[in-house]
Amino acid sequence: MNTNDRIIAHFEESLATKRASLEMIIPAIEAAGHAIAQHLQDGGKVLSCGNGGSAGDAQHFSSELLNRFEMERPPLAAIALSTDTSTLTAIANDYAYDDIFAKQVSALGTSKDVLLAISTSGNSANVIRAIDVAHERGLRIIALTGRDGGDIATVLEPSDIEVRVPSERTARIQEVHLLIIHCLCDLIDIRLFLDD
Repeated sequence: MNTNDRIIAHFEESLATKRASLEMIIPAIEAAGHAIAQHLQDGGKVLSCGNGGSAGDAQHFSSELLNRFEMERPPLAAIALSTDTSTLTAIANDYAYDDIFAKQVSALGTSKDVLLAISTSGNSANVIRAIDVAHERGLRIIALTGRDGGDIATVLEPSDIEVRVPSERTARIQEVHLLIIHCLCDLIDIRLFLDD
């Protein structure tokens, strides 16, 4: 296969994954957007976490809320738990890498808040540990996953929302996760600032 064909194959697979997602996950995205907006309206904040590309997605989501998405509006409370390298390395060094998000959720999370937990495989131990601590503190969980949902799907409670991308490929899952994040930002803005 030449490079041109490889590029076309990436685009085609991405489009196919988005089409499959469109048919399956719209209700979950809608529910997640409304849930986050309600928590923000009630004085809560969104804590977000993930590893690698998912850490980037967590930061992207947080920045869209803190600054703005597409409309001018007041800043919204959001913290990406993957951004403070001093905290991350201290926790990993003194305790365990699996605790890097959980300890932050324990310190910062309240029952008014939402944890946006992002893992393409659904098996990130540190994200699962953060979910466990979030449950202990009464946070609601919005999980962005892929594949079969992994271990995250087994630890979620009935009030939590999983948005699972129907793909096995990390790159395709991440591409849809970014689209989901943009959908969530749009829904939050509409719910908080445009609804009558």
